[in-house]
Amino acid sequence: MTPSSKGALVLFSGGQDSTVCLAWALERYDRVETVGFDYGQRHAAELTARLAVREAMAAAFPVWAMRLGDDHLLDIRAFGAIGETALTTDAAIEMTARGLPSTFVPGRNLVFLTYAAALADRRGLADLVGGMCETDYSGYPDCRRATLDALQDALRLGLDRDVAIVTPLMRRSKAETWAIAQGLGGEVLIKITVDHSHTCYRGGREPRHDWGVGCGECPACELRARGWATWVAEGRPAVIE
Repeated sequence: MTPSSKGALVLFSGGQDSTVCLAWALERYDRVETVGFDYGQRHAAELTARLAVREAMAAAFPVWAMRLGDDHLLDIRAFGAIGETALTTDAAIEMTARGLPSTFVPGRNLVFLTYAAALADRRGLADLVGGMCETDYSGYPDCRRATLDALQDALRLGLDRDVAIVTPLMRRSKAETWAIAQGLGGEVLIKITVDHSHTCYRGGREPRHDWGVGCGECPACELRARGWATWVAEGRPAVIE
């Protein structure tokens, strides 16, 4: 595969999906930078995990290391405080009267992508790569492709330049995400994802499971564990993307 010269900025939380998206981008672009967001999340362990994932991937894949550029961490804790959700306070993780999980941070992806687009503009990067998915997710309306298409149009108008929001996992299940990781980086990338990435909403790095670390009970852990179990039951196939 010949990498694109356009360059990409990966929205990189350090979770399973963004880890796979980072590997996906490093296969396709000759320059890849990452951006993370500190919005006061209770699972701030992901801010440490994201650096561990980057370091492990660079060490394990020399070609990717040559393409991996700067990391950016943006402080937007004032935004996180507005939502008062289960991801930014000690509120219970449950379904709300709106029919949405209490972990839904209103407008989070819209804000993330707007900041990312401004950063990408200054860094000369054409594409924004994110792990949003509407196939196997927690019901967040800002993960839907229709939402992202509308935002993409707004960003193109507002920045007066071509902006692409690229979502490699949009139509993929969590089991398929594991399979894509296997196809991109084999057992090495699977091990990096299991050992270093962070998904658990409660923020704990214990206990350890076959699929990684976390409480095993929150919606994020349940999705990740279920995807792993399905992938393993199918014989751990690899998907070449």
